[in-house]
Amino acid sequence: MPLFKKLSAYDDRSARLAGIALMLLSIFMFSFGDAMGKFIVATYSVGQLLFLRACAALLVLSPIIWRQRAEFTRLERPWLQLLRVTLSTLEVAAFFLATVYLPLADVITYYLAGPIFVTALSAVLLGEHVGWRRWTAILIGFCGVLIALRPSAQTVSLPALIALGGSLSFALLMLITRSLRDTPDIVMASSQFCGTFLLGLGLSAFNWVPPTAGSLVLFAIAGCTSVSALFCVNRSLKLAPASVVVPYQYSMIVWAVIFGFVVFGDVPSAATIVGAAIIIGAGLYIFLRERDLGRKDAQVSPPV
Repeated sequence: MPLFKKLSAYDDRSARLAGIALMLLSIFMFSFGDAMGKFIVATYSVGQLLFLRACAALLVLSPIIWRQRAEFTRLERPWLQLLRVTLSTLEVAAFFLATVYLPLADVITYYLAGPIFVTALSAVLLGEHVGWRRWTAILIGFCGVLIALRPSAQTVSLPALIALGGSLSFALLMLITRSLRDTPDIVMASSQFCGTFLLGLGLSAFNWVPPTAGSLVLFAIAGCTSVSALFCVNRSLKLAPASVVVPYQYSMIVWAVIFGFVVFGDVPSAATIVGAAIIIGAGLYIFLRERDLGRKDAQVSPPV
């Protein structure tokens, strides 16, 4: 961390390169954690994964939570904070539930549509002006989603709709996060893990499978990986402008395909590949267009 602070102060180009490297590292870690979660839910319930993963994450965060405990006593708009945690918890649960039935690349493809949904919902819910160029990109992105909704010989499946619902929850989460940007990072991160802890505790009580020592290690790695990835994202955005590093988050689909094939033997369908390409293209256009218009960049932070 001191090295990156020194780079940021001394050499703008080096700081940007470090920011890009950290963003790519965070996406790898998020993707690794997603693949590990899919591997775990083959044996344990989604509720148990959420609970034990959150336990590990909160344990790692506890020293920081204690040092910054005063930040938790002056939260802005508590009810909006609660809604944000609820949406975050639902989208994480939907993500891992979808991975039980779908290839990892398919689920990630639906979540990559998040920035497209954010732009559309900004116009509908917040009354923000969206020009014809971005509306065209939104419609093209939705076409990509519809193509990806047929990842196999089946028509639209329930797991695909669950993943798409999680993506919509993620989009609403980003909109609310945009309006709560003054909330400290540790409050946002720890509250999200508290939400998954509570939901996981409730769900796992009905379907608890005694974990082995090896499985507990996997749960701990999943939680620690998620925390490390969040810190890398935050540091990346402090070292370099969001317009520089955020587009690299689309590399998640590459890792999803790699992990899906190596770990689970999944080969992405043509529909998934085409749909992902269309969604990424539309999302990048929207992102660059908002940057050119001088609007605050919509960050595409992956699920916690």
